[in-house]
Amino acid sequence: MTPRRSRSLRIVLFSLLAVAVLVLGAVLVVLIPILTHQSAGGSGQDIPAEYVSETRATGADGRTRELRVEDSTGKLAELDAIVPGESLVISGSGFDSGIGIYLAVCAIPASADEKPGPCLGGIPEGAESGDAEAQAGLASAWITNDWAWRAFATQTYDDAERGSFTATLTVPEPTTDGLDCRVSRCAIATRADHTAGSDRVQDILLPVAFAE
Repeated sequence: MTPRRSRSLRIVLFSLLAVAVLVLGAVLVVLIPILTHQSAGGSGQDIPAEYVSETRATGADGRTRELRVEDSTGKLAELDAIVPGESLVISGSGFDSGIGIYLAVCAIPASADEKPGPCLGGIPEGAESGDAEAQAGLASAWITNDWAWRAFATQTYDDAERGSFTATLTVPEPTTDGLDCRVSRCAIATRADHTAGSDRVQDILLPVAFAE
């Protein structure tokens, strides 16, 4: 091998090594916060026994979270008879903007230690590609300010300091694989996203029932 070829090969190898180190560093920057996340505790909510359109609770982190649901006309929504295809405008405040949330219609868990789920709608279709056109007609939303994920989410918090957001969801069909909200008790729910999946501090629920 000539000296020139040997030098070129070393340059290529060093370049590949540098790229590998950068990729590994980026992966670690994303994974370490997920793996080291410490739960902030529970949300402090007593899930309403009735069908109400707004609720509030003070969590173990001292933040008072509020969740409110309106119909497309701006009136408080009637959550005892929601209909697939109708639009619901859901607003929240007091959430920890450092923890992303999923917003969807989910099964109410048996205990406060369990996360709401499974959920109708799943992770928003098109969210992973950051497709802006996928924002309309969503049955679920992913809200985060995390720099590593916000390009893939449906939206960020409206005000990071206040932990506020507003999202418009289209009511999905009441059944999905493993869940029938005509049989199981379900709610419009917020819960921590996959970066803090075991943290229950962002869990706020408003029970719903589907119209017959």
